[in-house]
Amino acid sequence: MFDNLSDKLNSVFKKLKGHGKLSEKNIDEGLREVRMALLEADAHYRVVKQLIADIRARAIGQEVLESLTPAQQVIKIVNEELTALMGSEKEALNLSGAMPQAVMLVGLQGSGKTTTAGKLAVHLRKNGKKPYLVPLDVYRPAAIDQLKKLGEQLSVPVFDSSPEMDPVEIAQKARQKAPSEGCDTLVLDTAGRLHVDSELMNELSRIQKAIEPSDVLLIADAMTGQDAVNMAESFDQALDLGGIVLTKMDGDARGGAALSIKAVTGKPVKFIGVGEKTNALEEFHPDRMASRILGMGDMLSFIEKAQDAVDEKKAADLEKKLRKNQFTLEDFRDQMTQVRKMGSLNDLIKMIPGANKSKQLNKLDVDERELVRIEAIINSMTPAERRNHNIVNGSRRKRIAKGSGTKVQDVNKLLKNYSQVLKMMKKFNKGGMRAMTRNMMPF
Repeated sequence: MFDNLSDKLNSVFKKLKGHGKLSEKNIDEGLREVRMALLEADAHYRVVKQLIADIRARAIGQEVLESLTPAQQVIKIVNEELTALMGSEKEALNLSGAMPQAVMLVGLQGSGKTTTAGKLAVHLRKNGKKPYLVPLDVYRPAAIDQLKKLGEQLSVPVFDSSPEMDPVEIAQKARQKAPSEGCDTLVLDTAGRLHVDSELMNELSRIQKAIEPSDVLLIADAMTGQDAVNMAESFDQALDLGGIVLTKMDGDARGGAALSIKAVTGKPVKFIGVGEKTNALEEFHPDRMASRILGMGDMLSFIEKAQDAVDEKKAADLEKKLRKNQFTLEDFRDQMTQVRKMGSLNDLIKMIPGANKSKQLNKLDVDERELVRIEAIINSMTPAERRNHNIVNGSRRKRIAKGSGTKVQDVNKLLKNYSQVLKMMKKFNKGGMRAMTRNMMPF
């Protein structure tokens, strides 16, 4: 997410820092490079032009030129202007109106509407709501079955619609049935097309008038860049959107759609899709996103992900085990599983402030497959072997390697790393942080 843009902006800022005091010429040269970086990120040219003008107006003045840290002041200005460009503050999902409330998802085929419907249901349930998934796509083969299967996986009820029914009729009947299903929020998964056409818009307008949803969200593929922005304009003219969900943000290294869409359409980005898992839907915070773009990290999102993934009781039990030097391979596996629930480790590392400045972290590329191998190795062990790694002799290692589809060397590597972790923990418990830190120093 934003990898290319972040790298280029940080290169510009590094040059500015090298000048010490900044002149108007230095700033103009830097802003030219910022403009090119934003255009290469597929941000809308009119948006980029206005953004650069706003930054320059603030940067060419006493605030920067007479500052003791002029380059830092420029970075601060860019951060503030990027945040304002993307909407300044988070805009929450609108769930006002009579019960059951409804959220209507619209968009083209392939944008990820059905998957997002499931993710949104998970988000709503996490926030105390009782969602009801309603399939309104009666045209795409197996669209209804796809949502039903997703509902089964998530244990979320799905209205039993059929291709013979009219979408408006489905939505109305689902609203009537929702209370008997114990649901208070409808998630309407509408039909899409390969491109915007009048037939699609007429159908969506009929649904909107009949149901009067609390919120209408456009599901747009972030990887389509400016096409997503243009599509948002077309949908907004017909439906008066409440907000936008940008999907596949984890696969878009440019990020132009996220930068442009609010400025062009006036509609806020409310969520971003950052993976295939059902919990990979994040609320969009403009200030946090600006920090990520500038390589400043995003600790608040990191903490929120940790709170969602970590089981507090297990964490308390683990703390006791660590203090008593009773950290087993089973505990090691459980902790790794909880961390993986938070998402891609490479993305999590980028949320750490200063990670972009660390050569070690910058070069670090975590192979998720290695984590899968480790989990497979531990799962191939007997409960006794997980509790006491010292009993894992040569013959046991061969059996574990065969059972996990790995090599004996992989089993040896895991056990060696685990033993080193145990030694470090014992030093920590025995001598405290100072002793452990001293033993880790290379001098």
